[in-house]
Amino acid sequence: MKNALQESKLENASPEIAAPSVSLRVHPLRSSLYEELHNRPSPIIDRDCHVAHFTVKLSDNRQEMYEHVVDLCRRFSVPSPAPESSCLYQDFGGFELRWERHLEFANFTFICYDLLPFDADALSFIPKDWLAALPGELVVAVNISVLHEEPNETSIRRWFEGQRVSGAWVADDKAQVWTAFKLHSDGFGRIVTYSKSLTSYQAGRLIQRLCELETYRLMSLMALPIARQMGSELTRIEDSLATLNQSISEIDVDKDERMLLQELSQLAAEVERHRSNTNFRFSAAVAYHDLVRDRLRQLKESPVDGTQSLREFLERRLTPGIKTCNSVRDRLEDLSRRIHRTTSLLRTRVDLSIQEQNQHLLSSMNRRSQLQLRLQQTVEGLSVVAIGYYILALLGIAFAGLHDFGVPIEETTGKAIALPFVLGAVYLGVRSLRQHITRSSRGNERQKDDAKRS
Repeated sequence: MKNALQESKLENASPEIAAPSVSLRVHPLRSSLYEELHNRPSPIIDRDCHVAHFTVKLSDNRQEMYEHVVDLCRRFSVPSPAPESSCLYQDFGGFELRWERHLEFANFTFICYDLLPFDADALSFIPKDWLAALPGELVVAVNISVLHEEPNETSIRRWFEGQRVSGAWVADDKAQVWTAFKLHSDGFGRIVTYSKSLTSYQAGRLIQRLCELETYRLMSLMALPIARQMGSELTRIEDSLATLNQSISEIDVDKDERMLLQELSQLAAEVERHRSNTNFRFSAAVAYHDLVRDRLRQLKESPVDGTQSLREFLERRLTPGIKTCNSVRDRLEDLSRRIHRTTSLLRTRVDLSIQEQNQHLLSSMNRRSQLQLRLQQTVEGLSVVAIGYYILALLGIAFAGLHDFGVPIEETTGKAIALPFVLGAVYLGVRSLRQHITRSSRGNERQKDDAKRS
C-alpha cells in the first residue's frame, strides 16, 4: 500500500524541468496539483474480506484527529502520516487501514481478510480503547462483506435479520450488491457484495463507491432535521411579515412608521441570522446529494427480479428529504427578498412623509420671509424718518448759527427747504447699503456652491 509519508514527500517536491534546452520557473504547487488526481486510490481486493467503514464528523480541533491516527500507527509500529497529509493507506499486518480527512468529516476504512460475514469478532483487531476515544461524532458505521461465491436467499435473510433488502446487479452485471439501508442489532449498517467476475481493482473500486454512497447519503440528510425545525419558524416570520404589510397600508401617523420600520428591521435581522446559520449546511446537502447520484451512476445498476434497486430506493426516500431542504432554503431567500422590498416600500413612505414635512416647513419659512421683508421695509421707512429727523435737527443748529452771523435765513424755513432733500438722500443711502449687503451674501453663497461642486 502507498504510504502517506511518501505521498507527502512527493507533494512537497517540485522537480525542475530536466530538459537541457528548456529553462522555466516551476510553480511551487505544480507537483501537488499533479498528485491531487492520484489521491484516494481504491483498494485492491482479490479475495473474500470484511470491510468496516466509519465516518466521523470532525470537531473544531482537526489536529486531534491527526494525533489519534498517529497514536494507532505507533501502537502497530508503522510509519505515521505527515502533519499536512489528508490521507493514509497502510498495511498494519492483520488489517489494512484507509484514512481520509475531508472538509468536515474523516473516513476510516478497515479491511480484514478471511473472516465470516458479519462475524461478532470482526473488529477485534482494532484496539477497543483507541476506537472508543475516536474524536468527533460518529455518523456512518457500516460493515461490508465481500464474497466470491454467490450467497443463497436464506443466508441473505439471516445476515440482514429479516429486514427488507434492496439489491441490484452492478458493474455491468459483474457483481451483485444487497443492503437494507438500516441499522442492525450491532448498531452497524450492512452491505453484502458478491463478486461474480470482478478484477481485484474493480472490486476495490466497487467497495470504495459503496462506502462513499453510504457516507454521502447520510451527510446529505444532516440538513433535514434543521429544515424540519425551521419550518414552523419560517411560517411565524411569514405571518409577521404579512401583518406588517397590512399595517403599512393603514399607516396614519409618523409614529406608526417608525415602529413598523423597527419591527421590520428585527425580522430582517432574524432572517439573515437563519441564513448565515444554515447556508453551509443546505449547500453541503445539495453537494452531497449530487455525489450520491454520481456514485449511483457509476454503479451501473441493472435490476434483480423481485428486488428494489439501490437507485430506486434512494430516489424515493432520499430525494424528498433533499427537496425539503431546498424548499426551506428557497423560503429563506424569498423571505429575505420580500423583507427587502417591504423595507424599501416603507422607507419610500417615510421619505415621502419627510418631503411633505419639508414642504410645509419651506412654505412656513417662505411666509416668514415675506413677513420679515415687510417688517424690514417698515423698519427701513422708520429708519429713514429717524435718520432724517436727526439730520434736520443738526441742520437746524447750523441754520440758527448762520442766522446769528447775519445770514438772512430762518431756522424753520431752512429745515422746510432741506426736508425733502434730506429724506431722499437718506432713503437712497439706506437702499444702496441694503443692495450691497444682498449682493455680498449672494456672492458668498455662490463661492460655497462652487467649492462643493469642485
